[in-house]
Amino acid sequence: MIASTQTNAPISGHGDEPVVIVTARLKAAGLRITRPRLTILAAMVKLGQPASIEVIHEDLGRRGCDLVTVYRCMAVFEEIGIVRRSYLHNGTALFSLNVDDRPRYHVVSKTTKTVEELDIETTRELHAALLAIETLLLARGYTDVGHVAEFFGTAPAHPRQTNAVLPESAVR
Repeated sequence: MIASTQTNAPISGHGDEPVVIVTARLKAAGLRITRPRLTILAAMVKLGQPASIEVIHEDLGRRGCDLVTVYRCMAVFEEIGIVRRSYLHNGTALFSLNVDDRPRYHVVSKTTKTVEELDIETTRELHAALLAIETLLLARGYTDVGHVAEFFGTAPAHPRQTNAVLPESAVR
């Protein structure tokens, strides 16, 4: 089965670059740069792929903060757009950093745990269609419109390209 939503691929960049980018966005939103926020952001960079709140919290270890703080920070991060939420086929919420605001859509195989980012052309077409629907809803009077796109299926026996593998730990 494939579960997919608009998420980020593993974070590209070197060193602390993603943390610097998202902390600048926190400041621009008028939010403080706190130790728990920085620690959570660093853990997300280290993980380099979508992960559940529990996995992020577990990764924090001794240097971390309590689970409630992680939930609260994720809510704030999502509200200002520095993280994206996606879902696995079983409903598990995964979070990934949104460093460059580029739309990304993935397919995640339930059977093989592989993650494949959709190609640029498919992403462009899908994103355009979803934005058209959002525009239509706004014209009908809806406000604060957003979307989550989910895909489900069984991975092909012989994938066309190399896929990243989502480890078990990312879905706990």
